[in-house]
Amino acid sequence: MIPSSPNRHRFAATVPEADNCARCAGRKCPHGQQLRQNKPVPTFIDEHGVPIVYYAWPVDNPRAIVQLVHGVGEHALRYREVARALNAAGYSVYADDHRGHGQTGMLQHGGDAGQLGRLGVGGLRATVAAVHAFTGVIRQAARHQTVAQGEGPAAQTQAQPVPLVLLGHSWGSFMAQMILNRYPQDYQAVVLTGTAYRWPGYLNSGDLNARHKHLGSTGAEWLSRDPAVAAAFVADPLTTSVPLAKLFGLRDAARILGRPARRLPADLPVLIQVGGDDPVGGERSARKLVDAFRRRSGLRDVRLVVYPGARHEVFNEINRDEVLADLVAWLDAHLPAAVSESAADD
Repeated sequence: MIPSSPNRHRFAATVPEADNCARCAGRKCPHGQQLRQNKPVPTFIDEHGVPIVYYAWPVDNPRAIVQLVHGVGEHALRYREVARALNAAGYSVYADDHRGHGQTGMLQHGGDAGQLGRLGVGGLRATVAAVHAFTGVIRQAARHQTVAQGEGPAAQTQAQPVPLVLLGHSWGSFMAQMILNRYPQDYQAVVLTGTAYRWPGYLNSGDLNARHKHLGSTGAEWLSRDPAVAAAFVADPLTTSVPLAKLFGLRDAARILGRPARRLPADLPVLIQVGGDDPVGGERSARKLVDAFRRRSGLRDVRLVVYPGARHEVFNEINRDEVLADLVAWLDAHLPAAVSESAADD
């Protein structure tokens, strides 16, 4: 069941000012202005009392809602272009900054950007639980939206729940896999990008930039063939390149490992999009994941799309338009638009 805690939502949190971040350690900080946020941001409170900042890109009468789950060391606003593309296709989008990440991390760590990526009390388990709790927040928002658009009490009883798609990238895709194992009934479709089979030998825990470091000097060349992506990632004051194992600790890093559950709902559709040159998992690992979903979990509708030459962040690749078009086409095929009664009578 999706957890719901409507009395614990906040809509007036602000990110504390930070004239200096921990990166600059006493020196004049160039990031201060970028780290300040005076606009109210919506939050909900997780089971440990941590305010989780989230963002919403809604559309009227959405075909479905996409819950976007970002990767390690980054934040939800790096997916604004993905949200715009999905909005243009008729999909609402919601995304949170996970524990220790983005504006959530700034709130959690008192404005210290040097602590970004550190999950805090409860670690990975609490972070996964908060991502699933966000599903409940989204469901509640969709329910309110449907009632507000209806006319009278009859409209509320006749309204159909809006389908919910879980879209996870990289670490977010691993959390999505973990959530799917426990709560498959909460989602009508699943999309995994930059993903991998979560098992030793299929998931790279070493230097992700090793085979791309000769291409530049940012240390983030493994993200995309577009050099602007690596440059923007490094310049972003709300990202970190600290390795996952160092951020999470060995125990929580090991908790990422696992396999798809047995006997998931056979009709749950899954789309996997990966780059052929993705050092996190790549094609071999993605094919192993597809095989596990089919053989172990019993899923009948699993599609894998591998983009030759693409690296880790397929939504930020030089062929990003193709990747987004494939995503929208797949969603459209699996989540057909509702037909109104008047249209059906014509």
